[in-house]
Amino acid sequence: MVINLGLTTLPMAQHVKGKRSAVTCHLKCANACTQGVCNTSSNSYFRDIVSAQMSRRALLGFGTAGAAALVLAPALAGRADAATGIAGTAVGETGAFGFTSIDPVPYTVDSFVVPEGFDWTPIIRWGDPLFGDSPAFDVQNQTPEAQARQFGYNVDYTDIIRTSATTAILFVNHEYTNENIMVPAAQLEGDLDRVRRVGMKAHGLSVVELERASETAPWTPVVGAPLNRRFLDDTVYAFTGPAAGSPLLRTVDDAAGTSPRGTFGNCSGGTTPWGTILSGEENFNGYFRSAGVSETDQRYGLGDAETARGWENVDPRFDARTPGYENEVNRFGWIVEIDPTDPASTPRKHTSLGRLKHEGANVIVAANGKVVAYTGDDERFDYLYKFVSRDAFVEGDRAHNMTLLENGDLYVARFTGDSPAAEIDGSGALPSDGGFGGTGEWLPLVVGGASAVDSMSVEEVLVYTRLAADAVGATKMDRPEDVQPNLLTGKVYVACTNNSDRGTEGKDVADETNPRTENRDGHIVEITEDAGDQTSTTFTWTLLLVAGDPAQNTTAYFSGFPVDQVSPISCPDNLAFDTAGNLWISTDGAPSSIGYNDGLFRVTLEGPERGRVEQFLSVPAEAETCGPVVHDDEWHVFVSVQHPGEDGTFEAPTSVFPDAWKAAPLAGVGGGYTGIPRPTVVQVLPVAAPAPTPTPSETPTPTPTASATPTPSPSASATPTPTAAPVIPSSPSPSATPADPSAPLAPTGGGVVGALLAGAGALAAAGTAFLARRSRSGDADEAATPEA
Repeated sequence: MVINLGLTTLPMAQHVKGKRSAVTCHLKCANACTQGVCNTSSNSYFRDIVSAQMSRRALLGFGTAGAAALVLAPALAGRADAATGIAGTAVGETGAFGFTSIDPVPYTVDSFVVPEGFDWTPIIRWGDPLFGDSPAFDVQNQTPEAQARQFGYNVDYTDIIRTSATTAILFVNHEYTNENIMVPAAQLEGDLDRVRRVGMKAHGLSVVELERASETAPWTPVVGAPLNRRFLDDTVYAFTGPAAGSPLLRTVDDAAGTSPRGTFGNCSGGTTPWGTILSGEENFNGYFRSAGVSETDQRYGLGDAETARGWENVDPRFDARTPGYENEVNRFGWIVEIDPTDPASTPRKHTSLGRLKHEGANVIVAANGKVVAYTGDDERFDYLYKFVSRDAFVEGDRAHNMTLLENGDLYVARFTGDSPAAEIDGSGALPSDGGFGGTGEWLPLVVGGASAVDSMSVEEVLVYTRLAADAVGATKMDRPEDVQPNLLTGKVYVACTNNSDRGTEGKDVADETNPRTENRDGHIVEITEDAGDQTSTTFTWTLLLVAGDPAQNTTAYFSGFPVDQVSPISCPDNLAFDTAGNLWISTDGAPSSIGYNDGLFRVTLEGPERGRVEQFLSVPAEAETCGPVVHDDEWHVFVSVQHPGEDGTFEAPTSVFPDAWKAAPLAGVGGGYTGIPRPTVVQVLPVAAPAPTPTPSETPTPTPTASATPTPSPSASATPTPTAAPVIPSSPSPSATPADPSAPLAPTGGGVVGALLAGAGALAAAGTAFLARRSRSGDADEAATPEA
């Protein structure tokens, strides 16, 4: 059987709106929109700062602790203020940096665009080597064995945890694969078994050590470093929590129901105060074939049809109709916790957080020491969840803290609006009380180790969490994706990406929490837990923004900030914060709604500029912006560029990112210009000393890319108003010249000997360096802040 990904055979090819990719629908979420709504209940409708705190502030005052202890230490990331209950953050150490918003980039342009005064460089790409024995990337002859030793495919949740001034640990999810642009068509036709096994190995997770020459230089991967690791389809995990060992999780391969293999569909995630990574298993249903007749199958989008990748043809566990594997699908859909500092550790799947299509999970420590994790179920009309740990966080006791997600209480959200009901008519028009908002409650699913759902055991609640949430009357949302608590304020932000089914025939209508019919642009919900207590069971809420391009959508709303002064934004997906408390939003789907490439945006949350949206970067054609990381003490920003050129083929690519523009650090050993797109982790950093712009620059006219011919990427904003550019002393300027596709690309970093984690002396030196840099950065911040 042949994988045929041609657009004419895709189930969503005639149903997607705007410029949304039918390939994305087919491979990423198994054409969820063609399957009908999984949630047919009658319910009413409705990290990164942690990384920065751990990596920078924890460098100071560690005495004899080594750099491994830095990542393990929760001292500053998780400490709670007794008066407010909000995780403490030192004030005034760093702050957001200034930049001039870029103009939105038309969806036809295959470019990576950053503001004036900044440049970008690849860090690591699909196929780059990780180990001393990793083979060179051979685009014409990929093998499962080679891919298992190389960086995986579509990059999503990302974190860069600094372990010293010049060393760091990179973590990345590899969400899914697009074999149609990964391998030649002849191999799809004639060597499908091998192609499928390559795809299996390209999924999973990666941990990679990084190094740099100085604090202002770009990061480069360290091939063969001790912490480098791939988590693959056959990696053994451990179930934790009340459902571990349940008959619902047992298979012929694992009679105990405690040791699942692999993780798939990993989307976003979070970094815990104790330095581990949480990864969300999202669209796992697309990997399994099942009978599709049970209530549980239907609620999780499972059916009796060949899957997009056909893995059931090479491994029987992906066919739940096979005797002994009926429960294999139940072993996916969990929050996974991994320890990036221990390459021999066993990753864990925490059943206490429930089984659903997790976008990710993000943690905050409450005033009473309990750990609270928020997570969204990324599907139309599904729910928002909260987990509260049974045990309390203990500062400095990492072994104990790594058990906190194993037991606790699980809740699901119900929202109530407070505006006149007649004014919520599906148009998205602002109600007469001046905003969308109201109150809410966290409905218990499991409390005190007992089920709070009639006729369902604890194990059933945790394995079939969607059904449990249906039963208690949770509020159906417009695809709740990333959910992030702001560690400065304690408020929680929910990215509702979109829901084009809202209010259509036979589907539920708009309400105040989801106020637009056929919501194609999405919105952001802001939640304030009552009394500032993260463990509270009640809250208030408001909509921070109702996304869209004001020039195209008059109901776009930005908390009252003037709509003619914002960057157009659509389809919010992943969220992050800088140390000043600004919200950063990466988008997924803007081409389909507002006609621009996806990008990364900063949003002011407090003060007179609340609701101001500024676009920081734009990703290439057909790509999604994922995994934003903001190290604003260094004025460095990182994103993962997922599925560039998704709609092309191997023979006729529609993007050539990044190889046509920039030589990646491992280009010499990981393949130079390949002529096909490669999902890539990218760093954006300030240039050394850009010359001031004496007069407003003319807006460049982008040239759509119709073929694989490389088009130089603009490196500056098209915004005509100049701004003071950041100046970082001693910073080498990354090359702004596109790489010559015909010339061999020499490696620019990444030795083959792994760097050992630094000791106490290095930590002390790094702390001094950070203090010095902070002083410089603070001066530059003041000079570079743009006018309102």
